[in-house]
Amino acid sequence: MSAIKEITSLEGWAQHVSSLLPSTLLIVSFHAPWAAPCAQMANVLSTLANEYPVTEPFSTSWVSVNAEELSEISETYNVTAVPFLVLVRNGQVLESVSGSSAVKVRNAIESHAKPTAHSNPTVGEKAAAVTNGGAPVVGNENSEALPGDAEKQREELFKRLADLVKAAPVMLFMKGTPSEPKCGFSRQLVAILRENAVKYGFFNILADDEVRQGLKEFADWPTFPQLWVDGELVGGLDIVKEELASDSGFFSRYSTKVNGGASAAAS
Repeated sequence: MSAIKEITSLEGWAQHVSSLLPSTLLIVSFHAPWAAPCAQMANVLSTLANEYPVTEPFSTSWVSVNAEELSEISETYNVTAVPFLVLVRNGQVLESVSGSSAVKVRNAIESHAKPTAHSNPTVGEKAAAVTNGGAPVVGNENSEALPGDAEKQREELFKRLADLVKAAPVMLFMKGTPSEPKCGFSRQLVAILRENAVKYGFFNILADDEVRQGLKEFADWPTFPQLWVDGELVGGLDIVKEELASDSGFFSRYSTKVNGGASAAAS
């Protein structure tokens, strides 16, 4: 059975990639130690990897990458949040899945893995198609989604969002990334977090429209950026400024400042 290899250096990554044949499906799981959903995803991928026998030559190759420690690799694949899965064959990205949905991950892998990897038909092979986001679309293209299906999708999205807002004690949902904010409000909020040496996680809502639209309803807050602390919505830039104006120690529990000295906050 296949096993997941942890990549610990750029050299190790280069060696591994260069050793693969053009036909091998490379399954790359990006994770971060502070993100609880990553532990769940690790279990999902370990279970899936066990379903794929080791073949000669390799039909699949499974690796795990710390998105923060090996940021060069993360940037190559536009990793904007964790967990984040990328499927690559012959240097080409076939599909990526953001979030901890086991269903989306399984369907994405099964849709791109060679049929010989399984002895029985897979869920992915039975599906009529797979959307860009990875959600299965079963049946013919003319069939309409049932009301129950829409409600189930909403429940799954809200479960994903509930995990995302708690992925780190302080989570920033922003337009762009901390290094390249795509709006002035996001840029200012990143600056505030850095000034207060806050260790935070972030999610680029421009990279995932499902999260962008769903979070508006989930949070009952229509605009971005959104700052969440301990799984609870604080609000946008104005609210954060008001909190700091009334309590200068608002971020003290989450700051890396020690004895008056500050170390740079990272996301």
